[in-house]
Amino acid sequence: MTGIDAVVLNFSPATLHLLNAVLAIVMFSIAIDLKPSDFAALRLNPKPLLAGLGAQFVVLPVLTFALVWALEPQPSIALGLILVAACPGGNISNFITHRAGGNTALSVSMTAVATVAAVFLTPVNIAFWGGLYPPTREILRETHVDPVMVAVTVGLMLLLPLVAGVTLNLRHPGITRRIRRPLQWVSMAIFVAFILLALAANWGYFLSFAGTILGLVVLHNALAFSGGWSVAWLARLSAYDRRAVTIETGIQNSGLGLVLIFAFFGGLGGTAIVAAFWGIWHAISGAAMAYVMSRTEAAR
Repeated sequence: MTGIDAVVLNFSPATLHLLNAVLAIVMFSIAIDLKPSDFAALRLNPKPLLAGLGAQFVVLPVLTFALVWALEPQPSIALGLILVAACPGGNISNFITHRAGGNTALSVSMTAVATVAAVFLTPVNIAFWGGLYPPTREILRETHVDPVMVAVTVGLMLLLPLVAGVTLNLRHPGITRRIRRPLQWVSMAIFVAFILLALAANWGYFLSFAGTILGLVVLHNALAFSGGWSVAWLARLSAYDRRAVTIETGIQNSGLGLVLIFAFFGGLGGTAIVAAFWGIWHAISGAAMAYVMSRTEAAR
């Protein structure tokens, strides 16, 4: 591998452990908004949730594979796009959906259910789509990624905090009511600060390859939003639900992607830079979309 495929970003084991902890706190801060009854309600009208999960775990990986096949980026960049697409919805999607005037309850439920599903579907999608494209298949073969270990990592980072948060909210709602907003803001601030520090530590690499990767990330993110909207439209969801599905599909958990990249791919340059750029860009594009959507009230 040459060029960006040979770059390894500066990321110590201690920093990786810190990122794991930060993402677990972010997930916990979302989970304390949930109750078991939120999931029970989904049985009465599961179509929006199923449409959203289909957009996230089926349509987005298919669109990503088509993008990679058509544009043929360097192998590590292609793997980064595939890996981000295999992750569940990002934690800021709930906040952005609320600002957009969409169905926040649906967004939170999608995040929670996708988090559980990701324990199985994220490693499967990485292995399947990465293995289907010859250049990324070679990287997967060289790194010997164990899908079971990926599932364990996802479970510890996302599923465990989810269960802990829901349990705390069920047994001690007074506590969760007091800590909910401060914890969400503090956890997101820590996560953003972490990404900025990671960028600073590898600034030379990011500047060198920004022109190669940034356009792909913007296009990929646009495909994600478009895919989510299209699935919601084809499912004949209300505009209120459609906003939630669109945003949930376009906001990916790139933080989880970074953890998987450094844990299993040794911080492989193009792959990590894609996930880092995603983490920045999807917040910008999501905020812009929320502003546009919020100017009109969504029909329910």
